[in-house]
Amino acid sequence: MLPRRRSRGYTLVEVLVAFVIMAMALTVLLRIFSGGVRNVAVSSDYAKAVLIAESRLATAGIDDTLAPGETDGVEQGRFRWTRVVTDYEPAFDYRTAVKGLRANHVTVTVSWPNGDRERRVEVNTVRLMHEGQRS
Repeated sequence: MLPRRRSRGYTLVEVLVAFVIMAMALTVLLRIFSGGVRNVAVSSDYAKAVLIAESRLATAGIDDTLAPGETDGVEQGRFRWTRVVTDYEPAFDYRTAVKGLRANHVTVTVSWPNGDRERRVEVNTVRLMHEGQRS
């Protein structure tokens, strides 16, 4: 007659090891997921900042006079923007090539807080205007 084999379950140590492995795997997955969510939030903030910067750049000389100087403001309660207009002096004498025009260099910087650091976006362009034109 064959000896009866006794059915055997998992020991407490085996169950604890399985739980530790599962907890480590879940921790890694949670970090990956939270990092992805954080990157989506940062990307959204960058997109908003670029939109604000491009908007302020496009309205330079339309909403106000395009003269050398600095203007600033706050959008959506947390995006601080600064627009700086300076006279533009290219490497060559453009006045001999195109008479009656003046050039301004326009730079818009948008900054916002992100955790313990500040992020920023900067866009710039050169605007040509007729000498007699005010804005």
